[in-house]
Amino acid sequence: MTIRQGRPRARVAVFACVAAVALVIDQLTKLWAQSALADGRTVPIVPRLLSLTLVHNPGASLGFGSSMTWVISLLAVAACVAIVVLAVRTVSMRWNAVLSLAFAGALGNLIDRVAYADGFLNGKVVDFLNYGWSVGNVADIWLMVAGIGIVALIVTGEPFSKADLAR
Repeated sequence: MTIRQGRPRARVAVFACVAAVALVIDQLTKLWAQSALADGRTVPIVPRLLSLTLVHNPGASLGFGSSMTWVISLLAVAACVAIVVLAVRTVSMRWNAVLSLAFAGALGNLIDRVAYADGFLNGKVVDFLNYGWSVGNVADIWLMVAGIGIVALIVTGEPFSKADLAR
């Protein structure tokens, strides 16, 4: 067994642990934001770069699709299922770790859409990290890190499956 390859049980354990820790961090920061920022104030962290502002976003990134929240929710369910399938199929611990962050990000925002819904999957995502041009949350950071990780793994030729290892 190499560093790249992991036994199936080890990969499942890594996926579950990384996803669980990332998801807990996301949900705890959202609970904190809803409590600490509920009065509508903005807390500057780095002037003109980062502040904390509570926003309940019905849409996707940059507010797109705010009238189609249920569609975004169904896409998030499909993404979570697809990520788990990919994680089961990979032999790479690196791919596994990156996929676990993507799963945590997608599930973290999906939890908000379900928990804060007053109809069919029409809830709003709790955002609080204000970058000046966009407001996001920790789940969004996990998704961004996962996206960058996926690109890096592709560029470096990290094998995904046993078939890739044989090449």
